[in-house]
Amino acid sequence: MQIDLDKFNFQSDKIFTSLTTEEQSIVSIYFEQLTFKKNKLIFYEDGIPTGVFLLTKGRAKIFKIGADGREQIFYVYKSGDLLGYHPLLCDENYEDSCEALEDCALLFIRKSNFDKLLTQVPRLKLLLIQNMGHEFGVLVNIITVLAHRTLRERLALFLLILEQRYQETNQSKTKIQLPRADLANIIGTARESLGRLLKEFREENLIEVQKRAIILKDTQKLHQIVKYLG
Repeated sequence: MQIDLDKFNFQSDKIFTSLTTEEQSIVSIYFEQLTFKKNKLIFYEDGIPTGVFLLTKGRAKIFKIGADGREQIFYVYKSGDLLGYHPLLCDENYEDSCEALEDCALLFIRKSNFDKLLTQVPRLKLLLIQNMGHEFGVLVNIITVLAHRTLRERLALFLLILEQRYQETNQSKTKIQLPRADLANIIGTARESLGRLLKEFREENLIEVQKRAIILKDTQKLHQIVKYLG
């Protein structure tokens, strides 16, 4: 049985694409182009939100810093994802930080224009609220996995999730090009423990490593490792 990976996908890329052509045209009027270099913060925990971001190129991570000073990464965004809209809808500061994993291009809508859009395109607000509910469920699923699954199961699952996040239309093989420290923070372990487990996965022919990139060789067996996720 294969794991339903949609349970771990925010699906924020479907928010704007669910709008009609006319509604999308209204939204596009307010877009401003921004770029962020690799390792630069797009927004930060407790910061005051200034608008929403649509990622058009690159990947970014959302994370919180724990009491021990270590990052806990909750999600990796890819091109097409909408980010940073939660605090605007809730009138709160950012609950987490977002950092560019690669050089990123984004479309930005200022808070004042975002408020106008919610009036001009009422269905947008409904889609955002629906997606917030879905994202809450995704985070609950991720936290449950981190709390109750073995390290081996967690690595297998998050490799399957990351393969989706790193898929490119022009690639014959999906290369997960994520720093080892970030991968360790995603699955909730030390970098040394991650290294040992990646070695085991290579020896079992589940993955291959090209330079620093991870390529999945046997996704079926990885699904079997994770087993049932209720």
